[in-house]
Amino acid sequence: MGFTGLARWINAPTTGLELITENIVRNHHGQFRGKWQLNVRSFRSTLGASPGTQVQSERSMCALSMNENVFVLLEDPSAPTRADVLAMAPPDLAPSQIPGPTHYRTTFLTLKPPGALEQLLAQLRARWVPVRQTASSTSQRGQAMGQLNIDGNIFAIGNDWLVRVGNVILAGGAVKGMLLEAEYLPLPVLHSQTSDGTSELLSNLLTSVLPNIRDAKTVAVTISDSQWEEVLWDREEEERGEKTKRIEEEVFDDIYVSNEQVRDVPVKGDWVGVDRDRRSAFLIIGALKSEGIL
Repeated sequence: MGFTGLARWINAPTTGLELITENIVRNHHGQFRGKWQLNVRSFRSTLGASPGTQVQSERSMCALSMNENVFVLLEDPSAPTRADVLAMAPPDLAPSQIPGPTHYRTTFLTLKPPGALEQLLAQLRARWVPVRQTASSTSQRGQAMGQLNIDGNIFAIGNDWLVRVGNVILAGGAVKGMLLEAEYLPLPVLHSQTSDGTSELLSNLLTSVLPNIRDAKTVAVTISDSQWEEVLWDREEEERGEKTKRIEEEVFDDIYVSNEQVRDVPVKGDWVGVDRDRRSAFLIIGALKSEGIL
């Protein structure tokens, strides 16, 4: 797996998938590799409807099923971000020693297998219901209903590229544009020089697979490195990192230890294995939420 870029074709026609497929096969000699199928569901909290409970703002939750994993994004607009807490903390305190809130604005989870989220909500009798649940389905509270699907194809272009293209299909069957994802396999990590995290290499490839249609409205879906660090922040992992750093400093000061014995801590790759899927899922959810589809 490699570095990935995502784009949204907002006003794609219903024949968009066929047009892109023809372009990839004919002009890029692409080879069909399989189906690209994702399921996205959104929920809302009913905690504010409970007697005696006051909630400043409604929390939201989205779940995206990809392969054998479910990526869950919870957002509480009334909670602070990690960056807000760090900015207000005394400068002499280590990050792990800064007292924080019970939770931050964004929580991003990975669950396995598919269906684990619904099972957990049912066991906890959690007060979450699907966003577009009808009044007649109140007996199914806590159970997810498929809100939209992404259905398309995966193509290989040469040995270096994987391209995923799919229609965004609402619950009623209407097509709401397309998503395009390009993955550059030789590079597991690529830090963009731009502030928004875009890559000219991936942008050029995605542009080339789009058919030449007048007034096509496409946007790049990106996230900066600092924003992604906020999403991935983990308290226990941060504490382990600080402990490892202290141990390394003690070893470095030991005159009986050579430089060859001091090893760098391996850095977890954003674009390898499930980490690549996590970032892709987060970008897809963010793109659909920004348009009000979720």
